[in-house]
Amino acid sequence: MSSSSPDRAALEAFWMPFTANRQFKSAPRLLARAEGMYYYTPEGRQVLDGTAGLWCVNAGHCRPKIVEASCSATRRSRSSANSAPCAGRPREYKLRAGSWVCRR
Repeated sequence: MSSSSPDRAALEAFWMPFTANRQFKSAPRLLARAEGMYYYTPEGRQVLDGTAGLWCVNAGHCRPKIVEASCSATRRSRSSANSAPCAGRPREYKLRAGSWVCRR
């Protein structure tokens, strides 16, 4: 394992669904961050994200406008208006955020 790899005990406690866990644990390939259409390894190597479309919108990773919209919505949602009695009643900012994302 490289110096950026987790220790053996950390790997043994880790399980990833839909992954060949034994093979991963014997030679872990880790990612440190993602930006745009790329992942980056702990050593700084750039890796094209060729699977993003399988699980998410292919908007790229860590796009500043999307990050800010998400942070802004999260800040506004930290109120009692998000409690169970309001479930199923969308708040205006959520509708605006959804419309903004759909227009992009």
